[in-house]
Amino acid sequence: MTFSFKSLLTVSAIALTASFAAIQPAAALDEQQKKEIGEFIKQYLVEHPEVLLDAQASLEKKQDEARLAQSAQIITQNKDAIFNSKDDVAIGNPQGSITVVEFFDYNCTYCRHALGDMDKLLKQDKDVRFVLKELPILGADSVAASRVSDAFRKLAPEKYAQFHHKLLSSDGRASEDSAIEVGTSLGVTEAALRGEMAKSPNNDMIKATYQLATDLNVTGTPAYVIGNETISGAIGLEAIKQKIANVRSCGKTSC
Repeated sequence: MTFSFKSLLTVSAIALTASFAAIQPAAALDEQQKKEIGEFIKQYLVEHPEVLLDAQASLEKKQDEARLAQSAQIITQNKDAIFNSKDDVAIGNPQGSITVVEFFDYNCTYCRHALGDMDKLLKQDKDVRFVLKELPILGADSVAASRVSDAFRKLAPEKYAQFHHKLLSSDGRASEDSAIEVGTSLGVTEAALRGEMAKSPNNDMIKATYQLATDLNVTGTPAYVIGNETISGAIGLEAIKQKIANVRSCGKTSC
């Protein structure tokens, strides 16, 4: 979030007014003095518009630092649920020194685009552990597909990465039927999937992930957790790689 031009004028005016008022603390400003100060501020900003840019840049930097500090605190408090949940599958290098967590929905168009980023990242960097965290927020079909996915994971965890890739990259809307079709194509019968879904529904898992996403201020998919930061949106492969490089260099996504 950034301040508007009007807000920046106000901030500048307040600062300049405070400086001027400090010269004569014993006397209140009268209307004429206020008018003169206003004209002075206006003229100064007209002659030095770069002050507004500097103020905006400084403000954005402080806001970003505050956001990162809050994000880091929440990540620390929820470390196990984020990085080591028994309900998630990690692909790539299970012993990787860097873990990337992605919140995704099988009906998220941007998640489908981000799938290629994940593939390239894991191909290029053999020291990354990539955690897939299902966050079905795009309607009943997404929830239904997630239930099938959870059942498949429990029955054939070694094939979950294939299931994930195939369902997320398929045409059309993901649903219970399409997820079951993907599952059966990978060797798990429909009867087994439906039996597992009935035996152990994933309601609690979905609720827990919703709560975790809320705590992390995740409002859409995809979203990532890398190091000390929660990142919203499909930011692209190069941005992900840069954040990973920063974590390796200084322990934070921004050095």
